[in-house]
Amino acid sequence: MQELTHYMNGEHVKGTSGRFSDFFNPATGEVQAKCPLANKDEMAQAVAFAAAAQPAWEKVNPQRRARVMMKFVDLLNRDMDKLAEALSREHGKTFPDAKGDIQRGLEVVEYCVGAPQLLKGEFTDSAGPGIDMYSMRQALGVTAGITPFNFPAMIPMWMFAPAIACGNAFILKPSERDPSVPLMLAELLEEAGLPKGIIQVVNGDKEAVDAILYDDTIQSVGFVGSTPIAEYIYGTGCAQGKRVQCFGGAKNHMIIMPDADLDQAADALIGAGYGAAGARCMAISVAVPVGKETADKLIAKLIPRVESLKVGPYTAGDDVDYGPVVTAAAKANIERLVQTGVDQGADLVVDGRNFNLQGYEDGFFVGPSLFDNVTTDMDIYKHEIFGPVLSTVRAETYEEALSYAMDHEYGNGTAIYTRDGDTARDFANRINIGMIGINVPIPVPLAYHTFGGWKKSAFGDLNQHGPDAFKFYTRTKTITSRWPSGIREGVSSTSKQWTNPLL
Repeated sequence: MQELTHYMNGEHVKGTSGRFSDFFNPATGEVQAKCPLANKDEMAQAVAFAAAAQPAWEKVNPQRRARVMMKFVDLLNRDMDKLAEALSREHGKTFPDAKGDIQRGLEVVEYCVGAPQLLKGEFTDSAGPGIDMYSMRQALGVTAGITPFNFPAMIPMWMFAPAIACGNAFILKPSERDPSVPLMLAELLEEAGLPKGIIQVVNGDKEAVDAILYDDTIQSVGFVGSTPIAEYIYGTGCAQGKRVQCFGGAKNHMIIMPDADLDQAADALIGAGYGAAGARCMAISVAVPVGKETADKLIAKLIPRVESLKVGPYTAGDDVDYGPVVTAAAKANIERLVQTGVDQGADLVVDGRNFNLQGYEDGFFVGPSLFDNVTTDMDIYKHEIFGPVLSTVRAETYEEALSYAMDHEYGNGTAIYTRDGDTARDFANRINIGMIGINVPIPVPLAYHTFGGWKKSAFGDLNQHGPDAFKFYTRTKTITSRWPSGIREGVSSTSKQWTNPLL
């Protein structure tokens, strides 16, 4: 059986801990390979390599660092199909969805080509008599990221591209469920001209995570995953004096007003609710139609659309709507939550639990499910399912619909479908959620804006990518400078020369 490696100091390195995790082909249920799980000593070795390489990289001027990002973009485009095939094989995404995963990461790399502009400081001439004041942005040193299985290309690039462009070294701890693409990305970075040691990929589980959190050399940690783990990493990392940003779970609502184009809204719900088997932190998992007539018509339009979804492996062609979930445990959890919805009184109008794909009986496929008449006390409403399940919560009024999204503990993304500008404007201004879509079902910002939720969906002061990334991966240093008269006017040794007139 194939045994994957870590990537340290420009080389593939076999694991030495003796611990491994199997990862699967989700379409067949077969074990593809073994992933090594690093111990504390292996992580320390990666950190030592990064710490040794980083000072020289920070001294490389931002323009030259940006050229590495430019070349990396070229290589990502060159190897797009190769990367997407590996991603689909390990994650289960359709091939177009896998390419989208890579593309959205690539766009952040493109943004990082602008590092020379984004890293410029500020300058004030003559802040006082003969005094200039200026600031500079400097790299943190060694930084780290802990990334999830659902976007094995995009989210690592969201983290390491700005970190490296700022002059830092980066330790990536990817998900052990689909580890191959992060290793491939590290190889491409060094092919693009990144010095050895600046990017390290260390596979692992909680032991590796704790090694990151308690290593004094690592200055910052980024994380994307579930809220309980986000809270743990944020609390532990902050207690160790690190800069930390953590992004957790989501339960994204889409409000459908009576004036909405219901065909457009139904199509949007299908793509946003069931794409990538629902395993997106920006998936719409709750539809909130306003008024009985709106709800009845929406359900009537959704049922045939859900029933006609094509589920299959990525090898079945580009017309497959979504593939399997990542593990047997994920499948079991989704089906368990669907059963709790039935037990707690929701109407399961499309039941995907008995889905069976001929020839792939051992794969981790889950059919699409659609609930109606869900209430806020049900488990399927309160918890993130991370599967192809859409819940419909009926609201009598706009204010009631708004309250559902505002009162939920998660605040990652939300959307409204309406033709009324005043309603849309009120929604955007009042909602306590980080990313808003107006007639847009998955409002993921482009790379030059920032990505981040509110409430229990995010922990930390700064968002991912965009300008916030360059703030997160640098420290600001402010200098107040005064040069006393010397050769030009003759040397004076009086203490008056050194008093600070600003104080």
